[in-house]
Amino acid sequence: MALDLEQHLVFFALANLNERRRQYGSYHHNKINVAIHVICVPLILFSGFTIATYTGTLISLPSWLTLPYLNLNLGTIAASLYSALYLLLEPVAGFVLSAICLAAAAFGNYMRLANPDTTLKYAVAIHVTCWIFQFALFLAPMFVWLEILFFLGYRPELQSRVNKKVREEVAKFNAQSKNGKAS
Repeated sequence: MALDLEQHLVFFALANLNERRRQYGSYHHNKINVAIHVICVPLILFSGFTIATYTGTLISLPSWLTLPYLNLNLGTIAASLYSALYLLLEPVAGFVLSAICLAAAAFGNYMRLANPDTTLKYAVAIHVTCWIFQFALFLAPMFVWLEILFFLGYRPELQSRVNKKVREEVAKFNAQSKNGKAS
């Protein structure tokens, strides 16, 4: 059973409406902000997976259950948990993003084994730099992925419904603001 993605998209678009409205305006009308968001959110996620691989194996499995470069360290476990949530939120888009997350964890594990010192330095540098440019929440990678997919024409009916609900709520908020009733 998939979580109600549409409801979550509307919720995140409307949470703290006054701030969100300001962010929405700058985010969707400033190409530099969009570019920073689309570049930094995935890099934050993937560098985070890589840094988390340095815990070493937390859960040992028999060799026949272990995939190459996906031993169960914190990075692999985190990528697996993100993948599960993304699959629940939106099965088709989530499936592709899950594969990307697991591939990122596998690549992080590979790089950690191939060159541990350099990999950690680069992963931390990328992570910190991207956080300076971008503040992201847990679901930001999925929403960025959906933004990209929506741009490419994926599920226009979902995008249309979400945009309609957001416009309706913004109109209500604007009407309340004019009447002095908005909080």
